[in-house]
Amino acid sequence: MASVRHPLSLASLLTAGLTVLANAHQHTGHAHTRHKRQLVTASQLRDSYDFVVVGAGTSGLTVADRLSEAFPAKTVLVIEYGDLEYAPGAFEPPTLWEGTDYLAGSWEFFTQPSPAMNNKTAYVMVGKTVGGSSAVNGQFLDRGSQYDYNAWEDVYGKGGQGSNIKWNWKGLHPHFKKSVKFTKPSAADAEKYGYTWDVDAAYGGTTPIYASFPPFQWGDQKIFMSAYQELGLKTQKECAGGDKEGVCWVPTTAHPVTMKRSHSGLGHYSLVEGTRSNYDLLVKHQVTRVVYPPSPKAPKKNRKYHQPPLVEVKDVSSRSRLNITVKAEVIISAGAFNTPAILQRSGIGPRSFLKSSNIPLVIDSPGVGANLQDHGGSPVTWNFNVPFDSSISPLPADVSDKNATYYELAKSQIDQTPAQGPYTLGMGNSAVYVSLPHAAPTTYKSFVSKLRSLASHSSASILASYLPAGEDYASNAAMLAGYQSQLLTLAELFSNPEAPSTESPFASTSHPGHGPVSMAFLLHPLSRGTVHLNKSDPLGQPILDYRAGSNPLDFSQHIAHLRYLRQLGSTPTFKKYDAVETSPGADVQTDEKLIEYIKNSIVLSFQHPCCTAAMMPRDKGGVVGRDLKVHGAENLGGGLRVADMSIAPLLVGSHTSATAYAIGEKAADIIIKEWSTGKN
Repeated sequence: MASVRHPLSLASLLTAGLTVLANAHQHTGHAHTRHKRQLVTASQLRDSYDFVVVGAGTSGLTVADRLSEAFPAKTVLVIEYGDLEYAPGAFEPPTLWEGTDYLAGSWEFFTQPSPAMNNKTAYVMVGKTVGGSSAVNGQFLDRGSQYDYNAWEDVYGKGGQGSNIKWNWKGLHPHFKKSVKFTKPSAADAEKYGYTWDVDAAYGGTTPIYASFPPFQWGDQKIFMSAYQELGLKTQKECAGGDKEGVCWVPTTAHPVTMKRSHSGLGHYSLVEGTRSNYDLLVKHQVTRVVYPPSPKAPKKNRKYHQPPLVEVKDVSSRSRLNITVKAEVIISAGAFNTPAILQRSGIGPRSFLKSSNIPLVIDSPGVGANLQDHGGSPVTWNFNVPFDSSISPLPADVSDKNATYYELAKSQIDQTPAQGPYTLGMGNSAVYVSLPHAAPTTYKSFVSKLRSLASHSSASILASYLPAGEDYASNAAMLAGYQSQLLTLAELFSNPEAPSTESPFASTSHPGHGPVSMAFLLHPLSRGTVHLNKSDPLGQPILDYRAGSNPLDFSQHIAHLRYLRQLGSTPTFKKYDAVETSPGADVQTDEKLIEYIKNSIVLSFQHPCCTAAMMPRDKGGVVGRDLKVHGAENLGGGLRVADMSIAPLLVGSHTSATAYAIGEKAADIIIKEWSTGKN
């Protein structure tokens, strides 16, 4: 039963912005009759719920939407720390340049220093709002290549918990297609900008998470497109269908008419809110932990029983607490940082760390909070000494206080129907994805050989030296086995000429005379970080240690990627504008100098954290099985799963939003099948 110590009163949270978006959805055939709202206060909670989803984020709301739809007789509650609010786009008035003046609620993290990177720290932002990170990200909706997801299956190996469930490309592709609704651009826009797509290969879903190409691109878009083609990269017709190496067009998560941000808070909550009496949302509450109460009677030996944990919740404002009774399952979908924090507070995590934190051990699971991965990288920059002609316009600098006429025009265009102009853009719509054999054709075999040698070294201490010290990690046989499996799998990935190892999004020039910035994303880092509770404030934000560069082979990847991008300067297109490299610069040529440049210039996080409750066997340090059930929880009563980017064993070669949606779709499918067939 949900026992409330102090009733909570919540104000109405729908803003005018949400109303505008709702009207736009109605205009395009998504009108629905308004019923009693299911945004509930603590005093309005039911005595119990069948399903409780922890976190109203990208994956969590996907799961909740699907479960409440599939089981109208079962109740679903979503608990969110943040609020229900308008989520502006990545580039929205009155912003003068990239980045909006206001974002929806978010957590901001500053990591521990990374010694191998001259003690640099990473800044990481994740969503703290209904919609999660899909409500605050750059709206860049790309997927990994098929080889990224096949690698998940390779790392897991054969057999084990949920062995009939496949998380390779074949197993995930239908969920990717289901998760979004793609709208073709107009014929005029497709011809003007060169947009390409393949609906049959990548799309076909009707879920109102919208994927759209904007009716606008900056004038210098064509410069990058031409230069990369001159380097010999192929242009893919569609990069979301499994094949991705080359030049890619990537849609924006935006409504095709208004070009306003589309996110899970709209597509999986607001558009169904009030139409399902079994779907509740509780905001401004923190899930402190899940608690398995003592069994009313001990089960017979080797016989499992079903008794899901209670969910302990704290009111963010009044700090009053309540327990929520769950009849079927708890699904933790709080993201790569907060999911392991909740598990650790629940006594599910690394034994020695929990002991040092005075948290009673419930399940010894050293992988909880381990295996942290994120994309990072360094830039290559140029100046263009030859000014652009009139065909290379407009540019971002035109949307500035120095060009009030164009700025006012741009603001008026976004309010047209359909929306037009530069404010229809998100972060961007194009990038290149290059494999290691293509980026470093003369050196990649040596790199792969070193990686295989490291993974297969007869001395466990060598491999252990690249993991965090201590009995939970470097001295733990399961964690070593898991890391070894990952490195061997990645060695195969790096050998594949169709599997990208770096991404470089197209970045527009700021103004004529100043050239572009090409960031070299490290798509598959070998270094592993951690997420731990703050022992002095366990309910506060967890402590992140990225440990970037702790595996020195990552520097070899960075060097290869930078050397590849520098070749842009020698293309006919860049020579036309007399491009001069400004960083790393002409005097930085040797590996040693490039390493020092990387240490000083690297961006340690491109906001794609993952993998901290990894889907791997328990004897490889995994936290969940293929069915996403937490290892060991079945002995306590079961009913506990994880469904978000934390379950990925390896970081995919893409931004993570599309994958998070697919994880939510597949998780819901797994749960629905189990509860429909009685196999739970």
